[in-house]
Amino acid sequence: MRDPANIRQVIKAGPDILGFVFYSGSVRFAGNILHEDLYELIPQRILKAGIFVNEDPDRIVAIAEKLGLQFIQLHGDEPPEVCRVIRQKGMKVIRAFGIGEGFQWNVPEPYQHVCDYFLFDTRTERFGGSGRKFSWDILESYRFHKPFFLSGGISMEDIPVLKRIDNPWFYGVDINSKFEKEAGIKDVDKVTFFIQQIKNQ
Repeated sequence: MRDPANIRQVIKAGPDILGFVFYSGSVRFAGNILHEDLYELIPQRILKAGIFVNEDPDRIVAIAEKLGLQFIQLHGDEPPEVCRVIRQKGMKVIRAFGIGEGFQWNVPEPYQHVCDYFLFDTRTERFGGSGRKFSWDILESYRFHKPFFLSGGISMEDIPVLKRIDNPWFYGVDINSKFEKEAGIKDVDKVTFFIQQIKNQ
């Protein structure tokens, strides 16, 4: 999210978490665009996540404390120690992993005790946001006792499949590019319909 008016509209759709990108290389960079007062207007029932890529952990913590971010999503090459440092400051850590050809489950293994959630996205050179989907069949071999988010090119057409995923560690869905009118601007009608359908079990 990066537009104040759009954020206010999306809030009405009832998401559980709103994400704000603090990676300057992203077309969805929120950075200093949003005034900090806006974050205070977000209802407490909606949690706030900051997305960072290979950022200094002290700066991450400073931004999180200033803006009241409860979740920190690390979407770069951050080692386990960075996750540990941020988590010790009281934020929930989501460690993202790009899945592509040849992905091995030993990659997330060192992170299972230093973060709160995993997030699986399609591997790209741009650290996500590609709008492309990876093969979800790989999740059938998921073996960690760690809740995970599913991301990567998720669209309205995926609703039936998402509702059929029977994995006790499947925690949430991260929707992005397929629900945008333009980069960082969500299609409120699509977001509202998606949330209603996913939560209508």
